[in-house]
Amino acid sequence: MDREKRTAPEAEADGLIEGRNAVVEALRAGEHIDKIYLQKGETDKTLGHIASKARAAGVVVVEADKRKLDAMSRTHAHQGVIALAAVREYVSVESILQSAADKGEPPLLVICDEISDPHNLGAIIRTAECAGAHGVVIPKRRSAGLTAVVAKTSAGAVAHLPVARVPNLTALLKDLKKQGVWIYGTAAGGNTTLYSADLKGPAAIVIGSEGDGMSRLVAESCDFLVSIPMRGKLNSLNASAAAAILLYEAVRQRGAGQ
Repeated sequence: MDREKRTAPEAEADGLIEGRNAVVEALRAGEHIDKIYLQKGETDKTLGHIASKARAAGVVVVEADKRKLDAMSRTHAHQGVIALAAVREYVSVESILQSAADKGEPPLLVICDEISDPHNLGAIIRTAECAGAHGVVIPKRRSAGLTAVVAKTSAGAVAHLPVARVPNLTALLKDLKKQGVWIYGTAAGGNTTLYSADLKGPAAIVIGSEGDGMSRLVAESCDFLVSIPMRGKLNSLNASAAAAILLYEAVRQRGAGQ
């Protein structure tokens, strides 16, 4: 019991909501919830109710085995369900584009293709905010979200930079193209070198996942595949480092003459 009391505040600080009643109350109160993990194989009616209520609210529901839930838990009393609170509400991609238009600036977006490490996502959001990007876009599934860990790593940038979450990145890229936004993907074997890419106009920079890079359909949807010069023995950069390099090349090009 003492252990539970001691670790519960730590769980809250990390944005974990554990246990059936706590998660039901969070949903009922309309709290921003990023994702809910439900124990795989459980047929309990309460968990079924949580799943249906969460999906109706647009919350991502993921089935996880008991071992994963036990590893995530801080209270050691998760009862087969753990929710991750979102530190702020997601926005629409349209509102990000509108904010750029309101400033009289060509939109600059960062699109994260399945960045699952919250520290990487937080670092990307931090750099994007510092570079003056108008927003970040993430997919609903197989991605870190706006959790407490992401917020901490972003050094507060999540409070200032809007983040949109979409069900399908390929469909989004197609739509952005129709609106005149050029899509630049980062790829080791890219056919456009970093310093020959024209990032002055409306641009979306796509950053691939830590292990696999961009997914095939996303890569095929890019207008340009940009390669970053590699002079050492390794041939790839951390995702957040790659994002920083492209963003600040965009800053350099857009700030010319200012």
